Amino acid sequence: YYMHTDPGNNVLATTTFSGEHAYWIDGTVMPVVWTRNYGKGKIFYSSLGHKVGDFDVPEAREIVRRGLLWAADSL
Repeated sequence: YYMHTDPGNNVLATTTFSGEHAYWIDGTVMPVVWTRNYGKGKIFYSSLGHKVGDFDVPEAREIVRRGLLWAADSL
């Protein structure tokens, strides 16, 4: 993944895979929320929300809310 190699990404949250679904990634640390500047723009990335129920967690909604505000220069 590009996010693993680019030092320009400001990683805000990570997860460590258990290997439950794919044994070869057991223990791999993966960025799940990051930001970066790109030219005059901003990029906010979040891999949260693979299931709609993920957003039942207030903290997950808050991460997305703040990320979108940051990218829109409103924060």
